[in-house]
Amino acid sequence: MSIKVRLTLMSFLQFFVWGAWLITIGTYCLNAKGWGFPEFGAIFSTLALSSLFMPAITGIIADKWMNAEKLYGLLHILYGIILLIVPQIDSPDMFFYVIFAAMICYMPTISLSNSIGYTVLKNNNFDVVKIFPPIRVFGTIGFVIAMWITNFTHSNVNANQFYIAAVAAFILGVYSFSLPKCPPQRSIDENATIFQKLGLDAFKLFVDYKMALFFLFSMFLGAALQLTNMYGDAFLNSFSENPIYKNSFATQNSTFIMSLSQISEILFILTIPFFLKRFGIKQVMLISMFAWVLRFGFLAFGMPDGFGLILILLSNIVYGMAFDFFNISGSLFVETTTDTKIRSSAQGLFMMMSNGLGAYLGSKASGYFIGKYFVKEGVSDWHNIWLAFAVYSLVIAILFAIFFKHKHETIIE
Repeated sequence: MSIKVRLTLMSFLQFFVWGAWLITIGTYCLNAKGWGFPEFGAIFSTLALSSLFMPAITGIIADKWMNAEKLYGLLHILYGIILLIVPQIDSPDMFFYVIFAAMICYMPTISLSNSIGYTVLKNNNFDVVKIFPPIRVFGTIGFVIAMWITNFTHSNVNANQFYIAAVAAFILGVYSFSLPKCPPQRSIDENATIFQKLGLDAFKLFVDYKMALFFLFSMFLGAALQLTNMYGDAFLNSFSENPIYKNSFATQNSTFIMSLSQISEILFILTIPFFLKRFGIKQVMLISMFAWVLRFGFLAFGMPDGFGLILILLSNIVYGMAFDFFNISGSLFVETTTDTKIRSSAQGLFMMMSNGLGAYLGSKASGYFIGKYFVKEGVSDWHNIWLAFAVYSLVIAILFAIFFKHKHETIIE
């Protein structure tokens, strides 16, 4: 088996073990278990919470003491073991801690998989810029296929979704030990402070007004990044309570419908070079923000059939633009405006503010406000839930357009 095929399989399984339950855990917690939105918001926030510290810790371990592929495999095996425990939990409080433990094991493997891929390709004299992106695309494909399996086995409404992910995690964990060796590089300066080792020296960027504003908006928009992943499947599945829509294709196959969002990601990634060259980084980030307004707005008026289904499909189409344009253009902004000495740390800070702190606040706050203002007598007012998210995104976009100043420069030729 060639190096590229082996890394492609790793990438495929890396996101398969996540996609089997990430989009459907909301259906499991809210619909199957009957837990409230505040409880589920806390549970989903564990993804972001673990992202705040685990990637840095495992990065240090892989840099100094342990082969990256072995650490990667060990974490996936532990992740699989914890997932087997998940179906046994009936208390939302205990569920929080178990999912948190699973995320402590899983979230750092995302960056580890990238590190392994880069190292193996470089050691075998491959062009990383050319070869790695197609390999990474198969990660999204793995995520989508896992969603389809969960959907067509009707595991989105029961605990089987966690068993599917656990089995795949064990396979990936064992497989990881067969990957080419990625020994520690001892790249960390022994004289570096703990702040430098953890990449915290990048926090000095907050002294610069423009960078501080960028990171602040990254946090606010980051609060919206996971909302449709949290609630989208539960929203569509809720129509099963209505006799008119109970047997509709969209209701019966809610996870499949939501998987179109991930397919959209693959397609929009290919358009990013054109948009960046034509409009520049700020405008692309603005396009992303207004795409979030459309994403939520279409869902607000979406229904399982007729014109309402068209709106849901349109929402899934614009998701790729909303998610990819912000993450990639934001990463490029950091890449082109920070000093090379702290560039990696700055990228980590960007991810911490958007997918870490922002996503954490979004999970917690959305669960609280939905439970307090949008649930009456056990019935969720999904129309106004999505509208509230759309208005939030619109306010962020307008403020970003007014206050964030950045000159258009051609980034990609």
